[in-house]
Amino acid sequence: MAASGLLLLVFVVGHLAGNLQIFLGPEALNRYGQFLHENVEILWPARIGLIVLVTLHVWSAVQLSLENKAARPVGYAGDPTPAAASYASRTMLMSGLIVAAFVIYHLLHYTADVRAVNFTGRDFSTLMDEKGRHDVYAMVVFGFEQPVVAGFYIFALALLCLHLSHGIYAMFQSLGINAGFAPDLPKHLARWAAILIFLGYISIPVAVLGGLGKTYVAKTTVPPVTGAEKEAVK
Repeated sequence: MAASGLLLLVFVVGHLAGNLQIFLGPEALNRYGQFLHENVEILWPARIGLIVLVTLHVWSAVQLSLENKAARPVGYAGDPTPAAASYASRTMLMSGLIVAAFVIYHLLHYTADVRAVNFTGRDFSTLMDEKGRHDVYAMVVFGFEQPVVAGFYIFALALLCLHLSHGIYAMFQSLGINAGFAPDLPKHLARWAAILIFLGYISIPVAVLGGLGKTYVAKTTVPPVTGAEKEAVK
């Protein structure tokens, strides 16, 4: 559980670093997107590895939950809420499963370019910049211009970071990493890491809703979906 969580945390931070290139402009983000898609020997092993890690992490969470229930088949008398347990720690399984569902939607939205889930009626796979590269910048802007999509994204990230706020702290404990000179340091590091990750990720949809990229996409032509294409999607 801790080892898979640590590797997934590394991915979350790396993915954030790549996404934040949107603030450097279309050229930087589109160049980054092209680099990933041209280096399939890196991209596909990374994707397969992530699928394995997520599967292991979810499986570990379910197993631990079942073992916890088996260890105490009869609940506590009185108030069932443990006084020392935080809300984040009590909802790890629930928040994790909701985040997993969001990841599936996110992949369908931006990786698989499934137009039925982007709420724009447009085919993102047709977006190309002046250099003939897939226009990732325009795709992100068109996607987050939809308030429903941006709101769902922010909500899911709030759950992810709630999950991380306890998960990172628990990871320190599970891996035997502690700060003897400052016993509360791991807890504070976990909380601030979660907050910074949350602020970093939501800065993108918030900026788009605030007008980021509006002038750029105004010059971008996205072919509308025809009636026949709509039927094909159905």
